[in-house]
Amino acid sequence: MAARPYWKGNLRLSLVTCPIELHSATSEKDKISFNQLNKRTGNRIKYKKVDASTNEEVPTEDIVKAFQFEKDSYVQFEPDELEEIALDTNHTIDIVSFVPDSEIDELYYNTPYYILPGEQDHAAEAFSVIREALNEKGMVGIGRVVFGSREHMIALRPRSKGMVGTTLLYPYEVKKEAPLFAEIPNIKIDREMLGMAHQIMKGKQGHFEPEKFEDRYETALRELVAKKQKGAVIHTEAPAKAATNVVNLMDALRKSLAEGGGAASAKKSASGKSKAKQDDLRRQPQFKFPIEGGKAKQGKEAKESKVVAAPVSRAKAKRKSA
Repeated sequence: MAARPYWKGNLRLSLVTCPIELHSATSEKDKISFNQLNKRTGNRIKYKKVDASTNEEVPTEDIVKAFQFEKDSYVQFEPDELEEIALDTNHTIDIVSFVPDSEIDELYYNTPYYILPGEQDHAAEAFSVIREALNEKGMVGIGRVVFGSREHMIALRPRSKGMVGTTLLYPYEVKKEAPLFAEIPNIKIDREMLGMAHQIMKGKQGHFEPEKFEDRYETALRELVAKKQKGAVIHTEAPAKAATNVVNLMDALRKSLAEGGGAASAKKSASGKSKAKQDDLRRQPQFKFPIEGGKAKQGKEAKESKVVAAPVSRAKAKRKSA
């Protein structure tokens, strides 16, 4: 049985039009979902729409949409009033421009859809022409499409024998990063530390292989469901405490390199510094970082996880204005 399309319509490039189908490119149907039950009776919970003041159930025909323009003040809308401003739903994706892929900020990407030609005669031919034109020029087609009553911008890319259309967010839907990032202090980075970080990255370098991704929570959840189905008694443990001890950043980097097989690189990096430079670093202010491990360890373990502190630059961090 063929998959049911999410949307059917036309793709239009100037005077060239071809029937297309959009299919959802993502799905969460295989994820475990829960229902809510009455713990005492085991019956499903139902939700009723009630008046917030009278607590009486409100029939569907008496429910209207409203916009709250200030606290407890609303303006109501009838269905025909909203239909009056509805955009033309001619089920057509109009390509309005072509842009380089590199110019699209990834923050604007929203929901992806697979696009394939419709079943009508000659649909595949016109579809293929548009797809290959995009492919050979290395451009992304930007179009407009109406889903329901809302208009969306959509980015069209060739993919194998078909295309992928990804809806784009509008600028007002994307938060500005400047007010948040302005709070990050300007830190003078120690080049030796940075070199070690590069070595750690090199040791973990690989390729993007999503088939190796593991949803560990979903796996654990399925195991829990299976145990409960068999009537097993589940014994819970107290959650782990947040990290409270501190570690020397330089030592942490060296240890990370050693554990990742990069000890030789770390030693080579360290040997490039003169003893005078190392002594100077020890005299600089200390900067403590939390690591996992909870409370300070005792005895032999305490020696292995000795708490020291990392040197930082004496230069004061400058803060950018928002």
